[in-house]
Amino acid sequence: MFRNLAAAAVLAAVVASPAVAADAQLKAAVDGAQRAAAHKARDAHRHPIETLAFWGLKPGQTVVEISPGTGYWTEILAPYAKATGGKYVAAVADLDNPKLSDGARKGRADFEAKYADAATYGQIAYVGFGPVSKPLGAPGSADVVITARNIHNWATQPGMLDKAMKDFHDVLKPGGVLAVEEHRKDPKPEAPNWNDGYMSEATVIAAAEKAGFKLAAKSEVNANPKDTKDHPFGVWTLPPTRRTSAAGQPDPGFDRTKYDAIGESDRMTLRFVKAG
Repeated sequence: MFRNLAAAAVLAAVVASPAVAADAQLKAAVDGAQRAAAHKARDAHRHPIETLAFWGLKPGQTVVEISPGTGYWTEILAPYAKATGGKYVAAVADLDNPKLSDGARKGRADFEAKYADAATYGQIAYVGFGPVSKPLGAPGSADVVITARNIHNWATQPGMLDKAMKDFHDVLKPGGVLAVEEHRKDPKPEAPNWNDGYMSEATVIAAAEKAGFKLAAKSEVNANPKDTKDHPFGVWTLPPTRRTSAAGQPDPGFDRTKYDAIGESDRMTLRFVKAG
């Protein structure tokens, strides 16, 4: 009986632990009605719970997401931050950049309007991010910086990748995490100027290490062995973009069958740590 009581006490302690409760809150955010159907449909390829667990997401953290796009991660991270006493910061178009396009300004305004419901998403904080943007926040103020499928864009702009990595390093606390998801070219060689959207792990790791980060771990959670990485319109041939012509205009005669069967790209998933 003693053993049974002891086991029951241990089980009760585990069930009541903050980590288990946090997992339940993360699952609630992933399963929540606030998420767009199109985003939920991508979970089989993006593995949100497993990916965030690998990156070490914890309750009460300040998380900065870089260029959140349509809000795939926003719809999870903002409610999770609200539920756990954390803070979600969206690094979006830099309104102080005089060269910022009208389209980018409208995109930021639309994004802010889309996620303005504080009852659902909490008080999302916004900060400008771009080639001439100011710091992402006070030095050492963030626990996690997340960048998903962005690095190939910065690598094609002179100096932008170095600036981005420095911005991430500056805003993170000592021991803070840089969480990276990126289209992976390995084992094939990279295309000139990464014009197909794929990068090698070595290129990404070198850029992060140059800024002072240390690679802590790699995960295959977002690997896709079906991705041949030789598509006519680069990674954008695959879902979710599903490009059918070089100009980006739909070509009704293009046969998408094998590309849709591949699914989303093979991706590296990396966790870097700011030493200190």
